[in-house]
Amino acid sequence: MYALSLFALVGIAGVAFDYARVAGMDSELQNGADQAALAGATQLDHEDGACSRAANAAIALLNNSTLLANDNGGLRVNINGGSSVGAGNDSCTGISGVTFYQDRDKTNVATTDEDARFIEVAVDDRVANYAFTPIVGAFFGDISAKALAGLGSSVCKVPPVMICNPSESTDPDFTIANYVGKGLKLVSVGNGSGSWAPGNFGYLDTQAGANGAPGLRQALGWESAPGDCIAATGVDTKPGATVTVTDALNTRFDIYNTNVSCPTGGACPASINSLKDVQRPHNANTGNGCSLKPQGWQLPSGYYGSTPVSATVPLSTSVIPTAMGHPRDMCHLADSTDAGYCGGPVGNGVWDRDTYFRTNYVRSDGSRWTSSDWQNDTGLPSDATRYAVYSWEIDHRGEVIDGVTVLGAQPSSATGNTLQAYGEPVCSSAQGYGSGIVPGGAIADRRKISVAVVNCTAQDVKGNSTDVPVKKWIDVFLVEPSLNRALTNNGEVYVEVIGETSLAGGGSAEAQTIRRDVPYLVQ
Repeated sequence: MYALSLFALVGIAGVAFDYARVAGMDSELQNGADQAALAGATQLDHEDGACSRAANAAIALLNNSTLLANDNGGLRVNINGGSSVGAGNDSCTGISGVTFYQDRDKTNVATTDEDARFIEVAVDDRVANYAFTPIVGAFFGDISAKALAGLGSSVCKVPPVMICNPSESTDPDFTIANYVGKGLKLVSVGNGSGSWAPGNFGYLDTQAGANGAPGLRQALGWESAPGDCIAATGVDTKPGATVTVTDALNTRFDIYNTNVSCPTGGACPASINSLKDVQRPHNANTGNGCSLKPQGWQLPSGYYGSTPVSATVPLSTSVIPTAMGHPRDMCHLADSTDAGYCGGPVGNGVWDRDTYFRTNYVRSDGSRWTSSDWQNDTGLPSDATRYAVYSWEIDHRGEVIDGVTVLGAQPSSATGNTLQAYGEPVCSSAQGYGSGIVPGGAIADRRKISVAVVNCTAQDVKGNSTDVPVKKWIDVFLVEPSLNRALTNNGEVYVEVIGETSLAGGGSAEAQTIRRDVPYLVQ
């Protein structure tokens, strides 16, 4: 009986052995496909060449040999016969073994680098020559595998702010080089169901903090904004914009309208350079003296921008404004009948540098810096940006240069209730938030924020819109506090474009912005 049953036992053992090999090869192939898809997904950054880089990443990963197959082949993705995809190939279609999709349900195939959000990788079929019995082969045959993966990207450590592309009709891609150094006049929106327009700014939903305007004040005023990271490519907008929200931004300029500006639970320090076009009495107290009130911060008569200026010609050297912060582009302060007037939200980057230094850099003998003085003393070019001037002042704050104390109070001899302008903050410490934030290293700049640029018209953005594509993340400089002035109002935020946001990798100690990219398997 043993001899008769031996044939069956050997057959069963052979089936078990071959099935184990098939199962092992199947796992090996699937693991390879999974890892290739994840490798490819890391390259889906929506920039030029994303598809070719993703395909090549999958090829490079799967260039190895396997042990469980008998077809003398290596585990591989069959892309163009096994060769790499040329760097100049911007097409996302027609690549054998790899398919790109716009969505995780594989409903829409991606045709451009910008649209490719998911990658599906199919590895070559493999063959196992069964060692003991053809039974397993009859059931399974060749083995194959495929996997779908995407890239989850988020931007962290930024206030939840977005702007509608101010040049959407002429520059839908928002070419950064066209805007660096130029002023942007942005109008606050966010309430109601109406569509947002180019030049509007609004806020993003981070699923945290209080609801409505209080939550936005927390996000924009607090040194550490509450909430989760924001999706780098698709954002959700949030209604609730009110004047009290721009009041939260004003804390960065050392202006505190009681506890409305800075909600309890967080700190709202000012930038160490909070120079602005408002003054306060020399003997102001720490209560109303830090608010926008007659006893505190106020616009003096004759401040720069109280009357229209020429869009192209700086003020005469004999004209000295009473107060002047880092100003708007002259074309945004000109009369609407002026030939150089900027009627749209984008300025031209021409601001009155000479008048700025003449107003704020006064020697003890009463003489003031001239055009040649400030260029020689600072080493800045004649077309210096406002952010460059602001940064130079921080680097040299407190130093006496050519008879002037950088960021010192003006006038330095003020007494009693004489109005006085301040470069360094005087209210931040009194409010319990420290003497002013000095940016650098792990400390973020309070007057530099990163914002998402979206095409609001094309995406029909309203108060609550979800998964809105982001065209660019840009860094902007907060030029002035939001106030009701003769030519401006407190629903506007004026900024200068610094450049495209530099997104450090996950785990970076960079203070300003961190981008976290995590590839993940869908199936």
